[in-house]
Amino acid sequence: MPKPRLRVLAGTGTSPTNVELKPIHTGHPVKLRSDLFEGELVVHIKGLEGSHPDVRSSSGEYFAKPERAGITWSIQMQGRFLHPVSADDVLFGNTFDRPLGLPWGSGVALKFMHYIDPTVEHDLTSQKKPWALSPLIATMPHFVHERVSSGDEKKPEFLAPPSTRNATPSNKSSQRPPFPPPEPIADDTSQLHLARTDVHLSSGSSGSSHSSSNSVGLTSSADVAELASSSTSSLGSTLSVASTSYVSINGQTGSSPKAPSLMKKMAGKAKKKKSTGQAAELGLETAAQRRAYFSTAAHRRCIAFGPEDIITTDFCYGFLEFSPSLALRLPGGISFDLMRYWDGQPVRFVCCERKRASQGDSGDDESEPWGTVFWCVAIEMCSEEDDEEDE
Repeated sequence: MPKPRLRVLAGTGTSPTNVELKPIHTGHPVKLRSDLFEGELVVHIKGLEGSHPDVRSSSGEYFAKPERAGITWSIQMQGRFLHPVSADDVLFGNTFDRPLGLPWGSGVALKFMHYIDPTVEHDLTSQKKPWALSPLIATMPHFVHERVSSGDEKKPEFLAPPSTRNATPSNKSSQRPPFPPPEPIADDTSQLHLARTDVHLSSGSSGSSHSSSNSVGLTSSADVAELASSSTSSLGSTLSVASTSYVSINGQTGSSPKAPSLMKKMAGKAKKKKSTGQAAELGLETAAQRRAYFSTAAHRRCIAFGPEDIITTDFCYGFLEFSPSLALRLPGGISFDLMRYWDGQPVRFVCCERKRASQGDSGDDESEPWGTVFWCVAIEMCSEEDDEEDE
């Protein structure tokens, strides 16, 4: 009998259900493109490096970096959204097709999940299609944003090999960062203020004129601007007024889990950097500051990503082990042998759009609680024979 093993797949979609996944090699970058998103991703999983020497070398080098000490898995992505979308509507997390058989004591794991990501919303006990999703800009451990020069965003060489794209060294503003990154990425949001929609940018931004709909009732950038003028007339007031609450994926309000003192410190820095006719820099110097700031929905709604915004992320943690067995290890020595409870359905990591109010839940088993899928990575069980066929 063939021995079961894990396989990684990746793909894009144009709807919550229409997602085409293909097997990929861990440690090897793959290109993704749809009508909504284009980019590249690479997956590193410790213990699943496979037999290809280049793949083993790539993943081995990644895990050997001091910045990633203790990390056991990583999903790195670099890409752009081909149509403007609010940062509040771009979600990342897990989706499933059928109920999960959660073990006794799983409540501890759920509390740990909220500890590492206070913005997560989930229904993992759903008897239809369980899910756990967070705003991408707030949940990613590592996030880099870069704005390309105006007019460059429509050039087809975005996914061209490095040797053929960005051939003009002097045109630095149109060059996207190398991928996979030669070194583990560290947060860089120094250009994120250029994607703000709550202020007028003299350089012009496609994000300031887009229309979007989301579950909290803002139907266009005009609504975002109205919100900004009424309650967040400056970045300083945004930080002081909106840092105490946020709007969840389900449209409910709650208290922000981050300390107000951090927000006040960031507000002071932002005020110093404010300039007439230009968006003030956000003053987010670390991942912790970014995640605290964007735990507030009002802040996320003031950012829009479009074709000119190149985003690089690294979703990496060390609480999952894939070799010699699939296990969840939590602080305090708590561990779960996940193979005992896994029914074999793929574990999907999806980047998707927030489900619009107009899409509504039809109440049947075919209705997904999430919206359009931009890209997806899935881990599934397969036999050695199946894996060899994909080589």
